[in-house]
Amino acid sequence: MLEIEGLTRRFGDVTAVDDVSFDVRDGILTGFVGGNGAGKTTTMRMVMGVLGIDAGRVLWQGRPVTAADQRRFGYMPEERGLYPKQRVLDQLVYLARLKGLPDAAARRTAQEHLERFGLAERAEDRLQALSLGNQQRVQIIAALLHGPTALVLDEPFSGLDPSAVDAMADILREHASTGVPVLFSSHQLDLVERLCDRLVILGHGRVVAVGGVDELRAQGPVRYRLALDRDAGWVREVRGLHVVDVEGPVALVEVVEDGAEQALLREAAGRGAVREFTPVRPALADIYREVAAR
Repeated sequence: MLEIEGLTRRFGDVTAVDDVSFDVRDGILTGFVGGNGAGKTTTMRMVMGVLGIDAGRVLWQGRPVTAADQRRFGYMPEERGLYPKQRVLDQLVYLARLKGLPDAAARRTAQEHLERFGLAERAEDRLQALSLGNQQRVQIIAALLHGPTALVLDEPFSGLDPSAVDAMADILREHASTGVPVLFSSHQLDLVERLCDRLVILGHGRVVAVGGVDELRAQGPVRYRLALDRDAGWVREVRGLHVVDVEGPVALVEVVEDGAEQALLREAAGRGAVREFTPVRPALADIYREVAAR
């Protein structure tokens, strides 16, 4: 397990990361989300030892992380760091050998990953000849080649087409299924919601929410969708509710006082047929907007 305890980083008078604590559990996909400037990239750089830590510490399997541990992690930085004029396969083999793989194993695993990401035919091309999306695929492969003990990926899905997104998602699940802790940041909240077992939401350099998607949804406002056979405008008169939206016979309401939903249902039944009365679970985007604004 990867544990982040009280990480703090300042740049002059600006505190970019402020006492950030969370863990990335073995075999779990953890999504790291937050707006631009929230501190995600800075936190990841400190985890990987790329950036110094002003306060706090990083633990790996219960002890302070070492440089040797970090070399075994798979890291994909925000700024891509491959060599544009070098051939794709040669570059991947070189990087895998730096991580300790023998030449034959490095070449084999590089070719397997290129095949999986649909790049086998581009193996002898120079990186700069590839589209930006394909360069992104090569960068991802570079982080995976050596069988990493943990994955720390900064926006790994950025610029990928749907087929590459699916391939990347499958690979992350496979690594997690072997017990590897996976931390990745993304602005694609629908993708995070679909993939992640756990979320860490950062706002203004601080952790504002941690938990599973369902757990975080349960902390959100309780809403109901009411559909009738006639106009639903009268719901505005029911006490204990906040009316989010009314359009003809359909209303979306938020419960602000206990029992208000039962009063609403009784009133609706007394006025005619009730076509639908169901709770509405907030989307991850709604949860994110609410907690990030705190």
